[in-house]
Amino acid sequence: MNTLFIAQHELRRIFVSPLAWAILAVIQLMLGVVFLLTIVDLMSNPGILMDETVGVTEIVTGSLFGFGSLLFLLVVPLLTMRMFSEERKSGSLDLYLSAPISLTELVFGKFLGLLGFLVVMLALASIMPWSLLPASPLDTGRLFSGMLGLLLMMAAFGAAGIFISSLTEQPVIAAVVSLVVLLLLWLVGFFKDWTMPWFGGQELAAGKPFGYLSMTNHFDSFLLGLFDTADLIYYLLFIAVFLALTIQRLDMERH
Repeated sequence: MNTLFIAQHELRRIFVSPLAWAILAVIQLMLGVVFLLTIVDLMSNPGILMDETVGVTEIVTGSLFGFGSLLFLLVVPLLTMRMFSEERKSGSLDLYLSAPISLTELVFGKFLGLLGFLVVMLALASIMPWSLLPASPLDTGRLFSGMLGLLLMMAAFGAAGIFISSLTEQPVIAAVVSLVVLLLLWLVGFFKDWTMPWFGGQELAAGKPFGYLSMTNHFDSFLLGLFDTADLIYYLLFIAVFLALTIQRLDMERH
């Protein structure tokens, strides 16, 4: 019960912030431009759809959700930077820590509030590809898979941002550090094909662990319409680890 109350309070606090509305407007504007450019490109090059392996859904979701994932990486730290850092700075965090609620309820409540706003952003972004349904056949399974992958990635961004926000009382520092950490997890996928010499002249796939850690690798599977439980488990574990670290950090502060 406390979790839902905190989630509602956090979601209401996000929506009364001018920053949240500015983020929604900018995200929709930029995604709208990408969507229109993609449609114009399809109309000017209809021959691309002659290939049976290429469809409207693949082209539209690939460009829209692919670009959207990068946008969300940039804006989610702006949403999470005040989660705990501003409350610590104002002193309201002490009230939370002294209240008769568990830290698990507090952290999950804030995470669910943030997740509610992320769902709104995803829903608005998803209206664009779904608007093509009356005029063109769509692979709805692939579209749902891309939406799920994007939601999981956004939730992972949020969990990491919440943890970093719990480490400092400066929202700007929390935003910058969150952005750096998420960018590193984003870029680590570029090393997945890295090899190094090994005995006997063979090549050792030294970059394989980087592929497992990379957010983009797991997101790409959803974008291709491939639902793999390993990708789902990756995101759920990522979220659980960072939320657990946040609880541990606040527990140290409470005592």
